[in-house]
Amino acid sequence: MSETPDRHGGMDRPLPPRLDPRAGRSPRQSTSGSSSTPGHARLATGARVVAGLLSLVLLGTSGWGWYLGRVADASVNRTNAIPSSGNEQTVDTGEAMNLLLVGNDSRAGASEEELALLNTEANAGLNTDTMILAHVPGDGSAASFVSFPRDSYVQIPGHGWDKLNAAYAYGAMDAPEGASDAGVQAAGAQLLIQTISSLTGLRVDHYAEVDLLGFFKLSTVVGGVEVNLCEPAKDSFSGIDLPAGVQTISGEQALAFVRQRHGLPRGDFDRIIRQQTFIGGMIRKMLSDNVLLDLGKQRELVQAAADALTVDQNLNLLQLAQQMQSVTPGSIDFQTVPYIGDDEDDAGRYILRLEDEDTLHTFFAELDADPEPAAETAAPETPEVVRPADVDVEVYNGSGISGLAGDAGEELTAAGFQVIGTANADSMDYEVTEIRHVAGDEALAAALAAQVPGAVTEVVDDAVSGTVQLVLGSDFNGVGQAVTAAPAAPVTEGADARTAADTGCIN
Repeated sequence: MSETPDRHGGMDRPLPPRLDPRAGRSPRQSTSGSSSTPGHARLATGARVVAGLLSLVLLGTSGWGWYLGRVADASVNRTNAIPSSGNEQTVDTGEAMNLLLVGNDSRAGASEEELALLNTEANAGLNTDTMILAHVPGDGSAASFVSFPRDSYVQIPGHGWDKLNAAYAYGAMDAPEGASDAGVQAAGAQLLIQTISSLTGLRVDHYAEVDLLGFFKLSTVVGGVEVNLCEPAKDSFSGIDLPAGVQTISGEQALAFVRQRHGLPRGDFDRIIRQQTFIGGMIRKMLSDNVLLDLGKQRELVQAAADALTVDQNLNLLQLAQQMQSVTPGSIDFQTVPYIGDDEDDAGRYILRLEDEDTLHTFFAELDADPEPAAETAAPETPEVVRPADVDVEVYNGSGISGLAGDAGEELTAAGFQVIGTANADSMDYEVTEIRHVAGDEALAAALAAQVPGAVTEVVDDAVSGTVQLVLGSDFNGVGQAVTAAPAAPVTEGADARTAADTGCIN
């Protein structure tokens, strides 16, 4: 069993197997996969903890929220998660509330039949591979959910530098000898909160965690959640087997959807997008009429969520519901903590380097910042409509296709334009077709742009007044035809931003 290197201030004794988040892993993992075996893959639990909490929060805003709140408060599990020190706010976010959402990989309460259905085995461990910080501004008008990849390399108070998913395990091991299971759980949560607080500069006000079985039951009770896959998904490690396209998933396939890592282009990062997508779908489902108007289903959901959740001693679920009652799917943002990229620590383990402390603190300070007011500008005047016969055009070939300028010139002449010259452009590497003109010739450029839909129009200094330049790129398909649309820009790892209203396809 590996140990944290002493040079990082780590421990001089190994973690017990049930607490060691590194046990059973290869020394080097990338974000695109792991060497786990079926039934032992680390579970992506962020989606299920948010689903459970939102069942209480969103349904608590209904007409009989007071009763639902009492049901939840009477049955939800409590833990002493909030530490008395090391949880101070150093960035200004006003009256905002921060709630740390953590997934627990424990399956201790699952029956043999449920374990088989979930494609997993019994496990009473305390793994916390997925963590999400929910940030709610004081006016409750919006919410931000920031995901923390498990391999984020951070300073864990009292233990030096290590992966973020080790914080809970270190805290649990530091619990006093003879501590109860509840005491071990509380100690793990407290060290994790201290680590997150130091990392973000925020005070963590509340804490909630949920287990695997609870998520399975919740997704079934709600009647499934709609997701949209760009490609079919099939993976023996997670058990997922879903076609491409829009579909409603629940139970074991919902669990497989949020836990799959193998076969995804960006591994854990795509899994984070899966979690955020499922949370968004759960929010939309619970705000739909078939849930909000079904009092029996509401009560069943709240009871299932309360059974699955463990929250801090002071979290008032009804108060939280009231604070978030103005939130809509479009005002709930999903993001990933800013990071630099992949790396290795001194022991050769895979880690994810986060941005520096100042950058992180600025990011979290701006989560609920009001957008800059748009500058007041006068409404643009509608360009004068001109006839093609009144437009002089110079055609330049930048596509690399021989003779294209001449062909385009003939087509423009046939369309009524005055083509006064054709030539090669300064380069044959233009990918985008451009329409260039001097300021004041907007009407002339608009007449030409109507014949080359999708071309980029820009004002330049080197054009001649009264003459419009058409520079043909490799996307040009002929006069009267739209240019070929540029492919979507590649997604930068960690830069994904979504809202709960987004329904586009994902990996």
